[in-house]
Amino acid sequence: MIKVPYDLIVIGSGPGGYSAAIRAGQYGLKTALVEKQARLGGTCLLVGCIPTKAWLQAAEVWQRFVHSEAEGIHCENPRLDFPKVKERKDGIVGRHSNGVAMLLKRAKVERVAGRATLKGGGKVEVESDSGAKTLEAKNIVIATGSEARMLPGLRPDPEFFLTNVEILDLASVPKSLAIIGAGAVGVEFASMFRRFGSEVTVIEMLPRIVPVEDEDVSKELERCFRKQKIRVETGARAENIRKAAGGVELTLVTRDGRQETLAVEKLLVAVGRKPNTENIGLENTRVALDRGYILVNQNQQTAEPGVYAIGDVVAGTPQLAHVATREGLIAVAHMAGKPAIPIDRDRIPGCTYTEPGIGSVGLTEAQARARGHKVRVGRFPFAGNSRATILGHREGFVKVVSDETYGEILGVHIIGPDGYELIAEAVAAMESESTVDVMMQTIHAHPTLYEAVGEAFNAVYGLSINA
Repeated sequence: MIKVPYDLIVIGSGPGGYSAAIRAGQYGLKTALVEKQARLGGTCLLVGCIPTKAWLQAAEVWQRFVHSEAEGIHCENPRLDFPKVKERKDGIVGRHSNGVAMLLKRAKVERVAGRATLKGGGKVEVESDSGAKTLEAKNIVIATGSEARMLPGLRPDPEFFLTNVEILDLASVPKSLAIIGAGAVGVEFASMFRRFGSEVTVIEMLPRIVPVEDEDVSKELERCFRKQKIRVETGARAENIRKAAGGVELTLVTRDGRQETLAVEKLLVAVGRKPNTENIGLENTRVALDRGYILVNQNQQTAEPGVYAIGDVVAGTPQLAHVATREGLIAVAHMAGKPAIPIDRDRIPGCTYTEPGIGSVGLTEAQARARGHKVRVGRFPFAGNSRATILGHREGFVKVVSDETYGEILGVHIIGPDGYELIAEAVAAMESESTVDVMMQTIHAHPTLYEAVGEAFNAVYGLSINA
């Protein structure tokens, strides 16, 4: 066994892990990053955020070509070359994975290939094809991420039962696709493949799709999906899922108890993710778990001295890449004796890349009322925004949830063109503790989509101009 001392060992190279390692290198800490996969970047870069958004971009471009006549552009017989779409997606992933390696090298972070197991007392055993070695460090960051949950009795199968991993390897667009689960992953793939030409059915057990969003946003996305001829079944469940000739069959039980046999070419299971906390040696430490998730304090410290946890393995925080990154920076700042502000969970933005797009931060209207706030709401439709009309995407709205007493901004919820980009202004406003009154006085450039955000703040007091 080889023993090598470090200031920090990071386990996992997703956005949280590699960001923590780079920041540690910038602080002058001798750092090693352990990764079991051949490529760096974790779920987000390899089989999550980045490849998915590459396909969504292609879907947007394809939709423009198919409907270009409305803008006076005639495209005769446009053809979707899906293998080329996949090739471009793979190229983007490869380029950025190589970029992570370069950034680690620049920060003087040592990359260690293999599977890591915590041994307690600051020791990490790394097993690889070349054997095993033990690394020692003053601090350890667990950034092992998560993986897709599968329904009981099913196993991922690239021909029939897909997760976010298998679906990204499709070589052609399926004629029909059923999706179980209407969270961000499910609705993004629904939006994407419908634009590519698939017949799509979304099945959600809860009463509404994108259930973490404000209820008005959920209603608007469902309305838009139905207009796009995406079948949406909420309060429903799928039973007796089986392979069949030409694809998959299942029994769809609708909200009213009606049953029907649904036959599709492919089935995507998007029912959430589970933390990768098994078989990493937590039993050799004092790290505490809650239903498989790691408990940490505001500095990301676990109950084991010197051991931190960040990202999807952490209890109580959203499984989002930008959350993992911030948690990694907080953990490294704490161990290096640098100042860091703990995460305020009411200021974490969420983005869903459907058409129309969704961006949100803070409390929903229902959450604000449940906390006892005297709520005032401002709402502005994109139908009143000239830039949205130019783009041909006039659906959706911006909704501001505020406290009536002092004009505190409690939450902002956007569904509409580039909603996932527009939320940035609201996040900055809330982080800087701006009020509705301040945002009303903020000049918004014309003609822009983000004018709609300014109009929504004015709408809190019934003073929007264009609606």
